[in-house]
Amino acid sequence: MIELWQTEWCPASRRVRERLTELGVDCVIRQVPVEKELRDELRAATGSDSIPAAVCMDGRVVVGEEAIVAALEARFPEPPGAEAHRSKAAKARRRHLEEECECLQPVTP
Repeated sequence: MIELWQTEWCPASRRVRERLTELGVDCVIRQVPVEKELRDELRAATGSDSIPAAVCMDGRVVVGEEAIVAALEARFPEPPGAEAHRSKAAKARRRHLEEECECLQPVTP
């Protein structure tokens, strides 16, 4: 099982979580403090204080969205249904923006 060190506010972490879901890969999510100086557990597990970071099943550590996604795609073939996950996530993001972002709200006279 993959161990993903991440935060909910990090867009790169979100994209890695989405790719894990698309590929059907189970993982353990480890939350990381906002302040880098408080990331002792992350540093001990990965040797880095950057997120996202992943500890792979073979113990290899991969840091950064692009590197993690590349490692996942090299190891796990895209299963049927991955596109459905991508489409659903895109719709959910659009809906969230429409609900939360004032700039996208209709102008009333």
